[in-house]
Amino acid sequence: MKNTKLSLMLIALLAALILSACGATPESTTPDTASSGDSANSASTSEETSSETSTSSDAKLIGISMPTKSSQRWIDDGNNMVKYFEEAGFQTDLQYAEDDIPNQLSQIENMITKGVDVLVIAAIDGTTLSDVLQQAADQGILVIAYDRLIRDSANVDYYSTFDNFQVGVIQGSYIVNALGLEDGNGPFNIELFGGSPDDNNAYFFYDGAMSVLQPYIDNGQLVVQSGQEGMDVVSTLRWDGATAQARMDNLLSAYYTDKKVDAVLSPYDGLSIGIISSLKGVGYGTADLPMPVVTGQDAEVPSIKSIIAGEQTETVFKDTRELARTTVDMVVAALNGQEVPINDTETYDNGVKVVPSYLLVPVDVDANNWKEVLVDSGYYTADQFEQ
Repeated sequence: MKNTKLSLMLIALLAALILSACGATPESTTPDTASSGDSANSASTSEETSSETSTSSDAKLIGISMPTKSSQRWIDDGNNMVKYFEEAGFQTDLQYAEDDIPNQLSQIENMITKGVDVLVIAAIDGTTLSDVLQQAADQGILVIAYDRLIRDSANVDYYSTFDNFQVGVIQGSYIVNALGLEDGNGPFNIELFGGSPDDNNAYFFYDGAMSVLQPYIDNGQLVVQSGQEGMDVVSTLRWDGATAQARMDNLLSAYYTDKKVDAVLSPYDGLSIGIISSLKGVGYGTADLPMPVVTGQDAEVPSIKSIIAGEQTETVFKDTRELARTTVDMVVAALNGQEVPINDTETYDNGVKVVPSYLLVPVDVDANNWKEVLVDSGYYTADQFEQ
């Protein structure tokens, strides 16, 4: 009996041990496996989030402030910079101020508030940005003046542009060659137009052209019938074509009722189109009254069409793709502590400092080479010039 009781007790004890072991298995193993899987998933998710955050924080934000969309040239500049900056891994904030100075100031202030790392600014008025650039400097923001020099501020780090004096030299030289002045031809009548007086480049364009034309004015081969010379009287505020057209109307009615215009120095295509409209309005562009030599700049589509039609004579092409690439290269080098590509440290004194600059080479374009320079290079497509 004792043995039977002992046996029953041992069986009960063994059963209890077995049940205890079986109960422990799901309770200890299954949650550990689930915990391990959740932990792995959590670690993976955390790693992906961390990677995304790291990428986002490493992608520097570039504020791009452009003056206006009224010129195709500035639209192309903005688009090209967005393209090349984003290809280089940056984020961009592109804003157009529509030639409204307070609007541009407000846009730049908002960019600073957003925490941009770099400001690329094509100023409407290069003398109005000192205060907002001080804000940028206080935040350690790199500032690049784009094509238009920003004046009266020490807080301009670099300047990317074309050789603006050379632009004027090209325009003046074209007039000299077209009229055969080097061969002693003349006298010829010429009228002079300048760009916007609040754009520093306008003075370089004018001075470059006059460095070529002035000797012929002085010796009488070129005659300015209106007597209007100098940027203080020939400038065109905001580069406005309608303003240029109105001024040309006045010149023609006041000084050319019994004389003809042989050449017009125009620094920009938008002005050239207005000037040509005025000339056509009084009969120029016919067999009896041929169109005078009319220069331009920026190789805008309407002006190239005008050149093809035999109206505008010349323009100066500035490849904004190259200017955008150069600007990106400058920013990348500066942010990485590398040597910034510059090729001029003497020319562009903004009134406070000489701004280190990179100057690209402008190209003369007329009826003989427009297709090669503009279409074959991929800047435009041929169908854009179909009449």
